Amino acid sequence: IYDLLKRSENSLGLRALALGPNRRYLAVSEKAEKASITVFDLHHEQGRKRKVLTAGDLLVQEFLCMAFSPDSKYLIGQTGAPEWMLIFWFWEKNKVLATLKTTTSNNPVSQISFSPHNNMQVCVSGNGVFKMFRYSEGVLKQSSIAKVEMINFLCHTWLSEDRVVAGTDTGRLLVSESGDLRKEIKMSSKAVQGQDDRHLEVRRIKDTDANEGVSFGRITAILSYSKGFVCSTGLGTVCLFEKLEEDVYRKSREIQILPDPASSDFPPAHCQEIDTICISPAEETLAISTDRGQLYSMNLSSADTKRDGPLHFEFLSQPFHSNSITGLSICIRKPFMATSSLDRSVRIWNYETKELELNKEFQEEAFSVALHPTGLFILVGFSDKLRLMNLFIDDIRTFKEFTLRGCRECAFSHGGHMFAAVNGNVIHIYSFTSFENILNLKGHNGKVRTIEWSLDDNRLASCGTDGAVYEWNTQTGKRESESVLKSCSYTGVAFSSDFKTILAVGTDLTLREIQDFQVLREVPADEIAHTVLAVSHSGRVVFTGTSAGTIRAIKYPLPIQKEWITQQAHCGLVTRMVITYDDQFLLTVSEDGCLLISKIIDKEGRGLKSNRQIVHTEEILVTKADLDEKAHNMLELKMHLEEQHMENEYQLRLKEMNYNEKLKEQSDKFIQEIKSLKTTQKILETEIEKRERETQQNSTEAAVKHSKDLKDLEQFYTSKLIVEHNKYEDLLQKHEQMQENYERQLKCAEENRTQALVELTQTYEAKLQDKTQLLAQ
Repeated sequence: IYDLLKRSENSLGLRALALGPNRRYLAVSEKAEKASITVFDLHHEQGRKRKVLTAGDLLVQEFLCMAFSPDSKYLIGQTGAPEWMLIFWFWEKNKVLATLKTTTSNNPVSQISFSPHNNMQVCVSGNGVFKMFRYSEGVLKQSSIAKVEMINFLCHTWLSEDRVVAGTDTGRLLVSESGDLRKEIKMSSKAVQGQDDRHLEVRRIKDTDANEGVSFGRITAILSYSKGFVCSTGLGTVCLFEKLEEDVYRKSREIQILPDPASSDFPPAHCQEIDTICISPAEETLAISTDRGQLYSMNLSSADTKRDGPLHFEFLSQPFHSNSITGLSICIRKPFMATSSLDRSVRIWNYETKELELNKEFQEEAFSVALHPTGLFILVGFSDKLRLMNLFIDDIRTFKEFTLRGCRECAFSHGGHMFAAVNGNVIHIYSFTSFENILNLKGHNGKVRTIEWSLDDNRLASCGTDGAVYEWNTQTGKRESESVLKSCSYTGVAFSSDFKTILAVGTDLTLREIQDFQVLREVPADEIAHTVLAVSHSGRVVFTGTSAGTIRAIKYPLPIQKEWITQQAHCGLVTRMVITYDDQFLLTVSEDGCLLISKIIDKEGRGLKSNRQIVHTEEILVTKADLDEKAHNMLELKMHLEEQHMENEYQLRLKEMNYNEKLKEQSDKFIQEIKSLKTTQKILETEIEKRERETQQNSTEAAVKHSKDLKDLEQFYTSKLIVEHNKYEDLLQKHEQMQENYERQLKCAEENRTQALVELTQTYEAKLQDKTQLLAQ
């Protein structure tokens, strides 16, 4: 939104969003002395501004909620107290068609909407408010009168052309038909296809039922979709309701927010209240936002396929801070930035990849944070102690504690061999190697707000609520220069790029440059106070953050007049500001809980040139226990690989032996058949010879008599021999075919065994290589 909307410095922040049904137009309301709504065309390059809508002559400071008509041609906006005016625009012509007071200051409005089937029908709900309006003949006419003085409606959605379901703060789902609010969706048990399912029946209610029948927790968000509707039913819980038939809905699935794994359960994630719900156009993804500034999503297809077991939301991108960010620090050897917050968490971000690297929640609020130049250690100030911690690959663990209570400012020296920590009005300097308290810098009469080291670490600049800006010698502990203005409480201090002067900002709204006990330059005061500042390493520009959440870019040397470029960045006071060592990014954090990464460019859109060559390293810290565990796991995997290799070889040998045995059996069988056939053939030949000899010994008459019989017998045995020979040939051919077949199967089995062995070897070698690389890292 900040890329689309260049907010003015007088803006008090963004109040509400509304997206047109055609997904093309986006309306953004901006809170100010005279509130406005900006409509963007998202299909246009860079989301160019289309129209700026106002309430006309009405003095309106904010629009609480907005809604587009089904065809996206009309827009309605609900103003806040004390007017509570509903304004109906034909926004493309920037024309107000109608205005109407919807409620009194005692009954605030929570939501407005168009009917998805009618451009002229509007619904308004709130605390003791549930009204239907229809636009006709230039006015909004109320088309329903419902007695709902004792009901607080938090949300509503349209189920059909004339039916609206609304959720209340007591967990009731009330249904309006044609403006008649006389029905309620109640839980009941019914058997459907032999199963005991929970259903929601729409039943008539009486006026006396206004405070009866609590079904759920506060229903803070509700949205209809093609299969039914979805609504919040308590802290961290969303339920899907499917429409079975008219007036009958079934609670199909329940989706919950799981606690963050990095959380210490203070407070648990499921205690978050859901603010808004939205569904993607294809109804594939369900997304929610919570009152702790978190965004979650879930794939709706998994709700249909995964019928058993609970469903849980996942972070839409990554977890964010849910409270004011108190500390910000960067290091030179890694693209890391550390933030601390009153939500009791410390987070490590990567400003190049824009991702969260580490997240750790504690039992106390974190007031300050400082990253060691190597990016391997971190200082965090808590209410009871200052803790020095190691940044491991997946955790942040304390290894040294210092008895400094409520340390709200700490910083490592550029060399990393020292660090300074503030305790009230005293600055303590410690050695990073021996953890010895080297110096205690005393001189401030009020709390020290900001400290900064010089590049050579021989000097330290500080400012405090006593109106003093001091420059200290970190070798001797003496003050080298000072500037005291008791009427000003300083909030930010920084060295110039050449480290010869000090720049400071405070409550008197003035930016000062100080050198040798004197104020060299002053940027004139403005209506908004500077809270923090940072100087680019190139020395060309000074950035300041303000109490209104804006960022100002001021040329250096400082101008005589009020000349700067303003960018609205945050909705709260800017608490910290840092420029990366290569002058590419400006990092700012605020009381609104946001961390903003801004690209620093000149008027031509080019980045600032830096003389520094920054080399980022990739080493990480791993404990010996974790390393031993990984080595043990690698050894187990290697042994498992060898066992699998031996098992595969054994199985291949068994298969080979089995095939050889089968081949031998078939060969022996065919050889025996061949021998049997040869024996039969010899017997037949012997019988023929015997018959011939008998024929010769008999008389001619007997020879003649038996000649025919002999021929018949010879013919018989000849035919039998031919048959047996043919069988022999067939068996021999079958033997050859079976031998070829088994040889082919044996060859294929050998190839499969070789291929499986190669694939298995490659798989385990890849795993071994990954573990070896991880071990090397």
